Amino acid sequence: MKSIILAGGYGTRLYPLTINQPKPLLEVAGKPIIEHIIGKIEEISSIDEIFIVTNAKFYSHFIRWSGNLSSTKKIKIINDKTASNEGRLGSLGDIQFVVNQEKIDDDLLVVAGDNIFEFSLKEIFDFFNKKNKKTVVVLHDVKDMELAKHYGIASIGKNSRMVDFVEKPKQPKSTLSSTGVYFYPKSIIKFLLGYGKHGKNTDKAGNFLEWLYKKDDVYCYVSDKKWYDIGSIEQLTKARKELEQKE
Repeated sequence: MKSIILAGGYGTRLYPLTINQPKPLLEVAGKPIIEHIIGKIEEISSIDEIFIVTNAKFYSHFIRWSGNLSSTKKIKIINDKTASNEGRLGSLGDIQFVVNQEKIDDDLLVVAGDNIFEFSLKEIFDFFNKKNKKTVVVLHDVKDMELAKHYGIASIGKNSRMVDFVEKPKQPKSTLSSTGVYFYPKSIIKFLLGYGKHGKNTDKAGNFLEWLYKKDDVYCYVSDKKWYDIGSIEQLTKARKELEQKE
């Protein structure tokens, strides 16, 4: 199994903190956000390599950081060759870029690089296997309809199967939000690569889910553990305060 950490964004909502520093390398509780993520990925013994995809602006930052990193997994930094927020590939575009470049033909764990979460990826990997290696998306109930408008929102049917998914809905049907953590089976790789060839939006990984759940079974794992989406100064401040208190 392979893993991709999405770190190709430009962090414009966190300016000025991220003008010259990529968001996943901002420190929370004594270490960069991305190291919290890698620690979680290391729970899964089946994963033998982590690809961190970033952009031309921040590629050198990640190379420098990785020089002092100690991990149980092989880690490769990938430059998606974009140089501005306007020219970015988007999260799904970056997944496609890495899968193509590295010729990935394996089960795949994708994690957004601006996430900090307390749930166990090992437990969700076990759930993925119990569901016969069908796509699994990790959800968290944000419990606020206004807040839900900013996320990918799912509805769940029998046996945890996804029955609806909308990226940033104007009128959310639930408050179950995608956390940016996805388990994709090897069988879905061809759909990941084919999506977008006919003008479909590749900016968000959630756009692919909107299409996929109608074509194939997608399952939802709902966690009530802490989840921080570091999309704003307020969320970053909250994560730092709560996690540093816990430490």
